[in-house]
Amino acid sequence: MRLRRPSALTLFVLSAFGWIVALTFAWSQVSAWTSYPVGVLASAALEQGAPMWVREVHLRPGAMEVDTAIAVPVAQAGGQRGEITIEASPARYAYGLPIFLALLLAARGKGRLARAAAGYLLLLPFQALSLTMYSLMQMLLAAQLDLRLLRIAQWQMEAIVYGYQVGALVLPTLVPIVLWLWLDRRFVNDVLVRGWRESLGAKPMAQ
Repeated sequence: MRLRRPSALTLFVLSAFGWIVALTFAWSQVSAWTSYPVGVLASAALEQGAPMWVREVHLRPGAMEVDTAIAVPVAQAGGQRGEITIEASPARYAYGLPIFLALLLAARGKGRLARAAAGYLLLLPFQALSLTMYSLMQMLLAAQLDLRLLRIAQWQMEAIVYGYQVGALVLPTLVPIVLWLWLDRRFVNDVLVRGWRESLGAKPMAQ
């Protein structure tokens, strides 16, 4: 009995899974450097977009430190106030890069190097947005969501909370997949869509 050869769709899924595991491990070793531009973009966004909160952002490979102008009461200092500092990792929401590269390699198409470079650059602003919203959310929590300390309106705080939820839960995994679908759309149409239709296995009508 001859074994049935796995479909192109099955081979792609298995290959993509293997590449994700391997590339995620490799990315974890160099993420401090590959994610550094994410920190640069997020630093600029925080300093320019929230000047009433952010005094200065200190950035180095693997870490970002935000000195804020948000002063909160210090329990052990007799009611005196201290300005809070927020720490974040630029790689925190940049794990979409190995996902994107894994899908690209599993597709085995031509011009992968150029698409990999384009994908890396296109992912940066979305990753920076996620990091920016995470940092803003940490400021809200450090101030215990006190609107008087934060000097913002209720709707502004709700917008930050919503932006954090989108940036933390949706963008990191959705954007690399959508980006790959767009950059590798010929492979998607010719192999994946066709393979999915064939896997449905339409049954012939009875005579």
